[in-house]
Amino acid sequence: MPAVIVDCAIYRAGRRTEGPADFSDALAEARAAGDAFLWIGVHEPTEREFDLVRSEFGLHPLAVEDALTAHQRPKLEVYDDSLFMVLKPVVYEPASDTVSTDELMVFIGDSFVVTVRHGESAPLHAVRMRLEAEPHVLRHGPTAVLYAISDAVVDHYIDVAGELQLDLEELEAQVFAPSGSDTRNTAERIYTFKRQVLEFRRASGPLAAPMVRLASAGVPFVHEHSQPFFRDVNDHLIRANEQVEGLDRLLSDVLSAHLAQTGLRQNDDMRKISAWAAMAAVPTMVAGIYGMNFDHMPELHQVWGYPAVLVLMAGAVYGLFKLFKRRGWL
Repeated sequence: MPAVIVDCAIYRAGRRTEGPADFSDALAEARAAGDAFLWIGVHEPTEREFDLVRSEFGLHPLAVEDALTAHQRPKLEVYDDSLFMVLKPVVYEPASDTVSTDELMVFIGDSFVVTVRHGESAPLHAVRMRLEAEPHVLRHGPTAVLYAISDAVVDHYIDVAGELQLDLEELEAQVFAPSGSDTRNTAERIYTFKRQVLEFRRASGPLAAPMVRLASAGVPFVHEHSQPFFRDVNDHLIRANEQVEGLDRLLSDVLSAHLAQTGLRQNDDMRKISAWAAMAAVPTMVAGIYGMNFDHMPELHQVWGYPAVLVLMAGAVYGLFKLFKRRGWL
């Protein structure tokens, strides 16, 4: 088998069984058994590495192109010989409070499941282990695998949304901190947070239409009694999308509040600057007048003229100071 195939197993009546090492023979054996299917897991294959898988399983070229190039929106497509679904697992990094996404493609068809993973966070190993521990679920065939993968991805959306909610509460505390607190780079943090939420929405939002379709009857290659299970996944997805939309609205409100606070603080700073400039302007004006070289300045030769001018300037400045202080400018 190509090195990119990380796991290959036949499941008969919900239990893993040993099969041929060559997956072409394993697929033929699974189809011959009638109650079995082959599940192959592939990690970041190249076109050449995936070519044998494509030819043996009869995968549609357009779906194969999407699976190889990645960077796809979540979607569900039905072809003649297979069903193709794209999911985007979300990754939350607590150390940096950032959100990123990987990609996971699932092909299901006649007695087979092919999963193609891009990135390191897709929960395929955990899903496979959980299903192997629940043979009563796994015996429903490829549909059970598609359901379990969708359920794991969507449940993790809810977990990540909860982590982002905690981060948003910390950001709100910083924005509404007392005016003396350090609020530098707050706007940058808000915009960075909005980018994380946008990345989340790109993963969870487009998945709504495929989930609604899977929860409806008549989808080829999907077990006829699986609709209630996909409806449950869709309910969880709706909850996750509502949380993400709520985060986005709150972020917009927090940003507006921060900009308003910044404007008020700037106005307050301008009032203070204007008040100090006004107090400095009075003695400057008086000193400027007395600095003119005129012979007949009023009271120029009186002994008490100089201290009187000093008292006048000090009194004017003090009066302005009290006025601005009373109005809250200082």
